[in-house]
Amino acid sequence: MKIIKRNGAEAVFDSGKIYAAVSKANEAVEPIHRICDDDIRGITDRVTQMCETLGRATGVEEIQDMVERELMSLGAYTLAKAYITYRYTRELVRKSNTTDERIMSLIECSNEDIKQENSNKNPTVNSIQRDYMAGEVSKDLTTRILLPPDIVKAHEEGIIHFHDADYFAQHMHNCDLVNLEDMLQNGTVISGTLIEKPRSFATACNIATQIIAQVASNQYGGQSISLTHLAPFVDVSRRKLRSRVISEFKEANIECTEEQIEKVTEARLREEINRGVQCIQYQVVTLLTTNGQAPFITVFMYLGEAKDEQTKADLALIIEEVLKQRIQGVKNEKGVWITPAFPKLIYVLEEDNIHEDSKYYHLTRLAAKCTAKRMVPDYISEKIMLKNKIDKNGVGHCYTCMGCRSFLTPYVDKDGKPKYYGRFNQGVVTVNLVDIGLSAKGDMELFRQIFDERMELCHRALRCRHERLLGTRSDAAPILWQYGALTRLKSGEKIDDYLYGGYSTLSLGYAGLWECVRALSGKKLTEPEGEALGLEIMHMLNSYTAKWKAAENIDYSLYGTPLESTTYKFAKCLQSRFGIIEGITDRSYITNSYHVHVTEEIDAFEKLSLEAKFQALSPGGAISYVEVPDMQSNIEAVLDVMRYIYDHIMYAELNTKSDYCQECGYDGEILVVEDGGKLVWECPNCKNRDQTKMNVARRTCGYIGTQYWNQGRTSEIKDRVLHL
Repeated sequence: MKIIKRNGAEAVFDSGKIYAAVSKANEAVEPIHRICDDDIRGITDRVTQMCETLGRATGVEEIQDMVERELMSLGAYTLAKAYITYRYTRELVRKSNTTDERIMSLIECSNEDIKQENSNKNPTVNSIQRDYMAGEVSKDLTTRILLPPDIVKAHEEGIIHFHDADYFAQHMHNCDLVNLEDMLQNGTVISGTLIEKPRSFATACNIATQIIAQVASNQYGGQSISLTHLAPFVDVSRRKLRSRVISEFKEANIECTEEQIEKVTEARLREEINRGVQCIQYQVVTLLTTNGQAPFITVFMYLGEAKDEQTKADLALIIEEVLKQRIQGVKNEKGVWITPAFPKLIYVLEEDNIHEDSKYYHLTRLAAKCTAKRMVPDYISEKIMLKNKIDKNGVGHCYTCMGCRSFLTPYVDKDGKPKYYGRFNQGVVTVNLVDIGLSAKGDMELFRQIFDERMELCHRALRCRHERLLGTRSDAAPILWQYGALTRLKSGEKIDDYLYGGYSTLSLGYAGLWECVRALSGKKLTEPEGEALGLEIMHMLNSYTAKWKAAENIDYSLYGTPLESTTYKFAKCLQSRFGIIEGITDRSYITNSYHVHVTEEIDAFEKLSLEAKFQALSPGGAISYVEVPDMQSNIEAVLDVMRYIYDHIMYAELNTKSDYCQECGYDGEILVVEDGGKLVWECPNCKNRDQTKMNVARRTCGYIGTQYWNQGRTSEIKDRVLHL
């Protein structure tokens, strides 16, 4: 059994330290207030047993909380007071410098929390360590100076989660939709160098990758680009190549037909599309941004976005090449083709590609093969999105999310035209619904009272995010604010106008609806009573964002949070506050947003149908998934799921596995096994447990992770049941 020390390092659990700590406190009080040695040993044994019951590494603070409760239950109030006073004194000493130990532990790679905080960051790499070091300083400033104490306290206790506190000290926003069309058509500036409109598709792709890296270094969330913005450059290359082919035939004194010219031109064009797409794939995978990781980038594939039939046909050529190259994958250090984490791909299902007789159905079949092999693309239903995303004029829209799931709300500019690209999210604060449900103890009136208090707490926390961005000048991130990624302000201009009126969003996240409903009613979301209560809570959440939006002209939006490390943090806080409650706090994780619990036996189509009701009430973003086995020999079943997505839910994905053991060459599923109370990854073929010698890819929160996860998320991955 392991414990997590205050600096984040992992250590072997030693019950003797509990006994010694209580004994020292016992000796420090008057004899009349002391307890006997048997009582001390009893406390030690009971706390040890509780830690074993948790089934995870227990934090030092959690253990001390357990000791306090045991002392109080014995009636040893004076001794408990002495113990609490000692803890408080030591805490004051530690707070004199809150960052040194954590920074040193992350440099030495002994900080378990940070090692597994982000499944796409390798904490042994210098550039990532540097980002984490800066983050520790930023979090220290944020918690001591920038945020109100009650918000900090609520965050630390897992009542809410103030996302990305390690970036809050700077004037940075969360995620965005890059206006790649503006930057390519009208030029941009990168690192002081003017980049003019590209004169070929390959050059446009190269410039796009440089833009992606620059944007990623000036924000902290995901970004999305559309292949539609690259499509016009296919015809630019076609005309150039055609002219060159004609010249070559003339120089060689070869007579040729128009058909021959066309054939050679298109063959060369295909080669250029191949090179351009390869540039994007490999540049994104190999680029490192200033935070030490590959850019969190989503590539959007939507035929309906093309402005004319020629551009649509050229866009189809790009989409085809993107899917083919992703099916192939990228080579690892052993030269084996594996699944990369990025770019994330989103494919829109629409009338032009969903039916077998649709013009572009061949792309949909290719997408199905890609999903079965590499877990992407994810799917947006144009039909459902047009119903869900209605603007103020009653018109529906279809567009991509920012990163993995954060959606903007529809926006129409002063000319009445819809605008998606160049918009962004200001930040996220998530409420722990499970804590509200358990605190209410089944009393709905009390639930609504606590709910109201927590919503106002979240509102004030979101206001902190908004106010941190107010007054930011365009010079803070020229690529974003001056050179077209978001807008084209002049030097010295403030971004304030873009924080109001629906241009950008502020996201109220929520987590653990499944456990909240169960705590309140004893029912599951999959039962009629549980579903009704869950939908009622969703409507309550939306009523608050609507109220704030109306009062402040800021676009607050409800967001199905993609918890990664926080699912573990929330679970630990709930266990500390409420103990182990079957079906609610008895695991090392809580459920993402509105999702059906990962252990629930449910059919894929039933799951998507149920979750569609909740997803429609998460306008700020959400994604559903079904867990499937290896589908490479059953593409027709993948297509059946895709058609169901098209008819029933706006945004969904299929989760499979894509692993490789470098020790023995095994390319099946790497398993999660228990070893001394800790979950580890193991090759079922050669029993290799060295994470540096295996490639594991899992979808965790709407995106693929490849750098492993904390114990809570690993436990959740292990518990997943198949839906198909």
